[in-house]
Amino acid sequence: VTFHFRTQLCDDERTVLDDSKKVGTPMEIVIGNMFKLDIWETLLSSMRIGEVSEFWCDTIHTGVYPLVSKSMRRIAEGKDPVEWQVHTCGMANMFAYHSLGYDDLDELMKEPKPLYFVLELLRVRKFLCVRDGQVQQPSEYNRESWALSDEERLKAVPVLHGQGNKLYKQGRYQEATQKYKEAIICIKNVQTKEKAWDVPWLKLEKMANTLTLNYCQCLLRMEEYYEVIEHTTDIVNQHPGVAKAFYLRGKAHKEVWNEAEARQDFSRVLDLDPGMKKAVKKELAVLNMRMEEKNQEDRDKYRGMF
Repeated sequence: VTFHFRTQLCDDERTVLDDSKKVGTPMEIVIGNMFKLDIWETLLSSMRIGEVSEFWCDTIHTGVYPLVSKSMRRIAEGKDPVEWQVHTCGMANMFAYHSLGYDDLDELMKEPKPLYFVLELLRVRKFLCVRDGQVQQPSEYNRESWALSDEERLKAVPVLHGQGNKLYKQGRYQEATQKYKEAIICIKNVQTKEKAWDVPWLKLEKMANTLTLNYCQCLLRMEEYYEVIEHTTDIVNQHPGVAKAFYLRGKAHKEVWNEAEARQDFSRVLDLDPGMKKAVKKELAVLNMRMEEKNQEDRDKYRGMF
């Protein structure tokens, strides 16, 4: 289906976020191909060619709109709409950089809001997809994670998790991060439709945190210490009882010579999980040795100056 759209906030000014007519290019999606913003498929399927209709949609349907909007804006700016995604959905970009690059979309991502969609249906074309001589239904397409249904996303999570663990054991850390990240993306896409801090949301949050910590273990192996500190800090700020997050952050602080921060994190680990005493003792021994070596180097350096 080909259509024009205008997206507006539900404020007094009816602030316009996006307007395809101003850009000059209509939107086109394939019904049944699990477009990111699946509510549009439902709305457009109810319309006639030439019809213009306005729809009010609650946050359960609009949570992923900022991700869709970014791709459309990049197209309007003459940029590659998927280059920023690296073959994943916009949630991966949020996970890596904490920003979509547009202030209004970042705000909407942090606090989803109901939206008005004004849709004008221009054209409808029907076609068959043929692969290896076989006619495929839309549901049979080889879709990326962003194009899956919520049920398919949740089914994909343990598969991706297992693949990531296998790659980690093989020492293929970069590849493992991609599997963990894709699993996190699947969870976050589903989580946007749940009310924050309700039981279903918390269950998904726990799953995402587990995967994020696995992701951070890969980053430690890849010597991406500051990114580990960033992600684990996000977790402990929201969930201060996650001992593993403090442990991994302590290890990262140790590697970048943040002695005080490392000791504080390892102390917190022991408070939360005394069973990790042996692992913490080992890390503190390495930290003590490194700091002694560094202090000796500093003493030797300054001694030679006088």
